[in-house]
Formats: sequence, structure tokens, C-alpha cells
Amino acid sequence: MTTLKQRSHNRTPLAMMSIGAGVTAIAALFPFIDQSTTTVLADHIKASYPAYEPGAIGAAVAAYLAILSTIGVLGLLGWLGTIWMVRVGKRWARWLATGLLAIAICIAIAALTVRDTSGDVGLAPLLGWLQVLPCIPGLAVVALWRRAT
Repeated sequence: MTTLKQRSHNRTPLAMMSIGAGVTAIAALFPFIDQSTTTVLADHIKASYPAYEPGAIGAAVAAYLAILSTIGVLGLLGWLGTIWMVRVGKRWARWLATGLLAIAICIAIAALTVRDTSGDVGLAPLLGWLQVLPCIPGLAVVALWRRAT
């Protein structure tokens, strides 16, 4: 059972986690909401692989969107699971949050830097930077907890 002191101590990190969950949902849905993002991705693929036919470009765009959606869903599950762990008073919630942040940072770095067979960055930069956004509230949560202890 959590005490009143523990609840007030976790209030700000919980708020940041809720913001992180919202940012993650927005980042995952953004390519579906803003159709110009899909066009940017298709143009990026077309520039990297000029010999691709429209059907192949469409398949590559669909594959990238499926991968980004999966990452978004897993990220959202991570946020919600961590929020639940903090609310029920699990002591290891901080370790979970730190571990998930490390994974998210690795995914964001990969999205920004991994090159495909054409030699170009595989993911369009706009979508790569969208993967960085959820890391910002994650860094804030971990920093707030470190400062509090």
C-alpha cells in the first residue's frame, strides 16, 4: 500500500508519464493523420531507390508504417505499464522506466542513423525525429526521480 508521501512524491513523474504516453500516441498516429508525411516517406524511398516501381514504393511505405505503428503501440504499452506500476507502488517501477527509456533511445538512434542498402538513411528524417519525441518526457521522468532521491 502506498503512503501519502509516496503518492505526492510520484505525482510529477506520473504527470510526465501521462504526457509521454500522449506524445507516443501522437507520434504513432501522425503518419496516418498527416497524409503529407506518407508522401515524404514515399519520396524518400523513391530517391533512395529510383528503379522501384510505384507498387514497390507503396509496399515499402506500408512496411515502414506497420513497423512505426508497432513501435508506437509497444511504447504506449510501456508507458501505461509503468504508470500502473508506479500507482500500485512497485519499487522497481523506476528501474522499469529507466530500462524502457534506454530501449526507446536505442530505437530513436536507429531510426535516425541506420542506413539501408542504398547508402541513404532508411527512414525519412521527419519520421526518425518523431521517434525522438517520446524520449523527452522519459528523460524528464528519470531525471525527476534521480533528483528526488
